[in-house]
Amino acid sequence: MTHHKLTTAAALVLAALVLVRCGSSSAASPASPSTTTTTTTTTGGAAATPSTSLPAIYAKFGNGTQIALSGTTVVITTRDLPDHKSPYWGVGNALYEAPQAGMTVNPNLISAQSITFRIPALPARAAASSTPLGPMGVATNGVALFNQYAAGMTPLGPEILSFDRYNGHPTPQSQYHYHVEPLWLTASAKSTLVGVLLDGFPVYGPQDSTGATPSDLDSCNGHTGTTPDYPGGIYHYHITSAPPYIAGCFAGSIGTVTGG
Repeated sequence: MTHHKLTTAAALVLAALVLVRCGSSSAASPASPSTTTTTTTTTGGAAATPSTSLPAIYAKFGNGTQIALSGTTVVITTRDLPDHKSPYWGVGNALYEAPQAGMTVNPNLISAQSITFRIPALPARAAASSTPLGPMGVATNGVALFNQYAAGMTPLGPEILSFDRYNGHPTPQSQYHYHVEPLWLTASAKSTLVGVLLDGFPVYGPQDSTGATPSDLDSCNGHTGTTPDYPGGIYHYHITSAPPYIAGCFAGSIGTVTGG
């Protein structure tokens, strides 16, 4: 992702965004991230069949993320605590690090949440629908994925200057999230599975498994093709370096998200 240099004009715009989006209220004391592993259970009526089994990609979710299958719905519960360093942990936390050069830190700190996503285990295409402000999906480390909009429904601009070095920051409610490529997750491979959206379709890094950058993404930032997780092919999203970054819309029937 292109690095942004802080200018006087950008700083003024960012300050305005912080007042609107990030507020000035005191954040809760940061908690240490969960060190438990992902728990996978199957709940609900009849025993799972191959058509309603928990998709294998959910074995890649960790950092305390709880995953269960209820009928044909995947239930994901997360505390939304990143498993990497950030200035937003606050001084004194084991995962605190000083802001990187050019960063303008917003006034909020990371704090544990309780967010539950209920998404289709068998995602299906539907008429495209808008993504919401707030969580639109969840990363494999349990961090919420947000869309490309900042305060006032404008694409991210100077707000990017408040991102830590892994491209995340917290809301005024201390809800840590990524709007753009989570560099902590794509550090090992730009084609890695990043997470899933509320419609159940997976999100991958900016490259496909061949190392190429997809050139046929639709307005939702996705296309249909094979991936290591879906050798038979599936619709999936790819992160890009320009808006909409993660997804411009939902391409499938969406589930629900509560908490935060």
